[in-house]
Amino acid sequence: MEINVSVADKSHAMYAQEICDEMYVSAQERGTGIARRTPEYIIGKMEAGKAVIAISEDGRFAGFSYIETWEGKKYVANSGLIVAHAFRGIGLAKRIKQRIFQLSRELFPDAKIFSITTGAAVMKMNYEIGFRPVPFAELTHDPEFWKGCMGCRNFPILENNNYKMCLCTGLLYDPKEHIAIQNEVIKMAQ
Repeated sequence: MEINVSVADKSHAMYAQEICDEMYVSAQERGTGIARRTPEYIIGKMEAGKAVIAISEDGRFAGFSYIETWEGKKYVANSGLIVAHAFRGIGLAKRIKQRIFQLSRELFPDAKIFSITTGAAVMKMNYEIGFRPVPFAELTHDPEFWKGCMGCRNFPILENNNYKMCLCTGLLYDPKEHIAIQNEVIKMAQ
């Protein structure tokens, strides 16, 4: 079955409630929290061109992710990566992750892109794209971002550590680092 992964727009608003429901159920299954989002919030991301959606050839919702910016667009979070149960195990999460990363780079080419997760699969996908694990101190300091963690059962750990450490791993892609690495490779080749 073909699955189309594309930038979401207002035509995808009919999937917003299903996306919210899938995010909630998946967080419960993993035993972690996830920032609860409303259908209106998801629709806003779609209308702003800051989301990626996967739709099967028969019109079923298959997956989703969105972008959020912090500290005046200095940081971009790739958030809410979800794959519907019926479409798991076929590499769809990786396709969505790659497309949301690409969209982040297109919209915010100078921003640092980050993700926090406890999932090994997400860590691996991020690493393959060029993210590196970092302490939370290298992520956004915007308190509004950290409010999104309040729904997680591990929030007291984060709070007790002054938002500097939790069970999640922080992953960061800094475009300036990749330019420096490319320049160093070019110098070595000369």
